[in-house]
Amino acid sequence: MNKIKKIPLRKCVVTNERFEKKQLIRVVRSPEGVVSVDPTGKANGRGAYLKKDASVILQAKKTKVLERHLETPIPDTVYDDLLKQAAA
Repeated sequence: MNKIKKIPLRKCVVTNERFEKKQLIRVVRSPEGVVSVDPTGKANGRGAYLKKDASVILQAKKTKVLERHLETPIPDTVYDDLLKQAAA
């Protein structure tokens, strides 16, 4: 009997939709308090997921949803990195 591999789903903090991990971008706040984009999805710290969509990223910036989830201010450079990843 073949066992079906379970695909991990994660929730976008802006749209509240569930997606496979590879359809999302992870933003992480390290234990030192540094916020960065985590392309591997394995970095240590508190993570939040965003859909790979420029409009979702801009909405996250406008509503400060990432700042609430990660409990720290988010520098504009992080949003720039997110937009670059979404375009890729």
